[in-house]
Amino acid sequence: MFRPYIVGLGGTTREGSSTEKAISLASNYQGQSDLGGTGQADGIILGTPGYHGGLSGLVKNALDYTEDLRSDKRPYLEDRPVGCVVTAAGEQAAVTTLAALRSVVHALRGWPTPLGVTIVTSDQVFDAAGICICPRIETQLRILSQQVLDFARLRARADSRRPEPGAEVPSDNSRVARQETP
Repeated sequence: MFRPYIVGLGGTTREGSSTEKAISLASNYQGQSDLGGTGQADGIILGTPGYHGGLSGLVKNALDYTEDLRSDKRPYLEDRPVGCVVTAAGEQAAVTTLAALRSVVHALRGWPTPLGVTIVTSDQVFDAAGICICPRIETQLRILSQQVLDFARLRARADSRRPEPGAEVPSDNSRVARQETP
């Protein structure tokens, strides 16, 4: 069975940040927590802290490097599911940043998952060991992670059924011609 390569990307320069913990937790649901290259990824879990309603400079700079993928077979984030996770001190900053992050993913040709997760860090969500102590957030991260995995598998299935370039593809008329007429 195809096992998608899911990459976690994001965080802050502060070790043990809530964003880092959330990305790590969501990535671990799939049995991987690689923070490797997006070029080979079948799916991405992307997280950022919300700074005044916008993405962190660190995450924005990392996304700017997807320009290096412009000549690849799958440029930028094309055809890849991207789970968006935002942490912020307040609800307004979290929601505004999530909308901005989803827009950036679209602009890079990625597919934001139906569920985006906002985490308000003014409430304690993770303990010192990085364990999520909020059942609602843990459930949301698990769902987001599953959506990334499911969409990556669907994309791989669709790609495996796509004819090779130059292969003859029957037209709709050939199918009609094979049907029996009454």
